[in-house]
Amino acid sequence: RVFVYYYELRKAAHSGPVPEHFIRRQTLSNAERFTTPALKELEEALLSASEKRKTLEYQLYQDLRTFMAQQRERILHMADVIAHLDYWQSLAEVGRRNGWCRPELDGSADIFIEEGRHPVVEAMIGAANFVPNNITLDARRRLCLLTGPNMAGKSTVLRQVAIICLLAQTGSMVPATRARLGLVDRLFSRVGASDNLAQGQSTFMVEMMETARILRQATKRSLVILDEIGRGTSTYDGVALAWAVVEDLAARAHGEVRTLFATHYHELTALEKRVPGVFTMNIAIREYGGDILFLHKLVPGPADRSYGVEVARLAGVPAPVVQRARAILAELEQSRGEGKRMSPQTETLALPGMEKRVAREEPPSLPIDIPAAPAAGPHPLVLLLRDLDPEELSPLAALKLIMEWKKLWADAPDTEEKHV
Repeated sequence: RVFVYYYELRKAAHSGPVPEHFIRRQTLSNAERFTTPALKELEEALLSASEKRKTLEYQLYQDLRTFMAQQRERILHMADVIAHLDYWQSLAEVGRRNGWCRPELDGSADIFIEEGRHPVVEAMIGAANFVPNNITLDARRRLCLLTGPNMAGKSTVLRQVAIICLLAQTGSMVPATRARLGLVDRLFSRVGASDNLAQGQSTFMVEMMETARILRQATKRSLVILDEIGRGTSTYDGVALAWAVVEDLAARAHGEVRTLFATHYHELTALEKRVPGVFTMNIAIREYGGDILFLHKLVPGPADRSYGVEVARLAGVPAPVVQRARAILAELEQSRGEGKRMSPQTETLALPGMEKRVAREEPPSLPIDIPAAPAAGPHPLVLLLRDLDPEELSPLAALKLIMEWKKLWADAPDTEEKHV
């Protein structure tokens, strides 16, 4: 590193004269070091090569940058063309692969979707397992009250209509057999549960703030999807709020706001005959062998009930809790049907579908004759066996029943075993 390149001749190995073109560079005790003009040239070339390489590389980079700056307009234009090509090609590939259709867009306020599907849910569960649905919003039917039990697919219908409208206005094909859509200026959504505890806003407060924003900003060109408005407060407050929101949306912009309103408040379905433009639809289900079968099919009319207790059973809530809930529900429904009728003065102010409830000056209370929780007595399994009709059980239902009993009582503590 100090003397760079040289020839070294050791005294023990070489005692004769050195070539004339050798130039002495260094003398050691046992060797002599020499250089030559050719070796000096090679040395200079090697030592300066790295610096020359860096200088040349930077110069080439400067030339390339200058050239690219001169071609800026061409590059940006081609990048834009390629981006558009990639965008349209992606939409076309997805639409062709999944059997989507080309929507018809017009200046009306109507929405007609035949066999619409939710693209994400369909991709997750498979096209063969997804049940498509039809939806129509026109001049006579602007606000759809959608009812049905949990897990039936109400939220899926809301979202798929919004996604189809959004995809259509981006220039994409849509997941449906046929779609004719009026242009949408804004898409408002009040779906799901969220809170903002850092700012002191509860779930219900956030829900009401979003609802307020929708009611202030929705126009006749807007599409509004609302899911379970008013569920975060008491029953009467929730129904009253939901009822008022439906009335406001039905009357806003001369009744032209397109709205899908999913709810478990069956009292609201009476608005179909009272408020112009309001109609009801529900997600069909069937009961078989004590179980409920979700058909995921959108049909006209309101649902008969919510099946919340059955959904809780499907979710794995213990059987004693489910049975207790059924007993309480039966007592509440019976008490509601036999409740004191409102006076003529207050009946006209009652919520639709709630005419048989007690007037506001006589607030309802839980009936005192609800059966109390079972005291010490026969084991719940004994009670289940006593009420069981084996002839009505299918093999699959019997197997499910045995598995449920095993989860509940197979590993019960010793106290329960002695109790049995």
